[in-house]
Amino acid sequence: MVWLDVRTDAEYAEDHIAGSAHIPHEEIALRIADLGLDKDTEIRVYCRSGRRAGIALAALEEMGYTNATNVGGLGDARELED
Repeated sequence: MVWLDVRTDAEYAEDHIAGSAHIPHEEIALRIADLGLDKDTEIRVYCRSGRRAGIALAALEEMGYTNATNVGGLGDARELED
């Protein structure tokens, strides 16, 4: 399972889930392959409120990722941390 933070660099620097990957939502299509993930890897996408995570999720699905989920904002994601 991979946490994917799609907020800005500044937001990520301020606070994020430890160990999360970071790709700003507008760069998903260009940079997701850099993570080397299988298309069926569980990816939990989060941002500040869930809006950008939704945009990123749509891009991931369009690229064939089948197990990605928009978990909402950072606070929502923290509630799901294992």
